[in-house]
Amino acid sequence: MNRNSLRVTGAGFLLLLTGCVTTALAPGAIDVRIVRNAADVASCTTAGNVRQPPDQNVDMRNLTVGVGGNTLFVTEEIFGIATAGVAYRCPK
Repeated sequence: MNRNSLRVTGAGFLLLLTGCVTTALAPGAIDVRIVRNAADVASCTTAGNVRQPPDQNVDMRNLTVGVGGNTLFVTEEIFGIATAGVAYRCPK
C-alpha cells in the first residue's frame, strides 16, 4: 500500500467512526447511568431488556429511556461498547 492509499483508508475509517458517535440523544438519555456491576442495580426495578438493533446505530441510552429506565446494566459489549443490557429504574 502506498502512502496516499493509507491516508484515504485512514480518512474513511475516521469518517466511519464519526458516523458512529453522532447519534442524537432522546430527552433524559444524557442522564442514564451505564453500569457493569450487578451490585449497582440491586436496589432498582427492572424496566426491560434492551439490545442494539442489527445494522443500526442506536445509542443504548436512548433504548434505556425508551423502556422507562434511568440505568443500563450492560450484559453484552463489543470492544467496550454496550450492545445489550437490562434497563433499570433506580432511585436517584
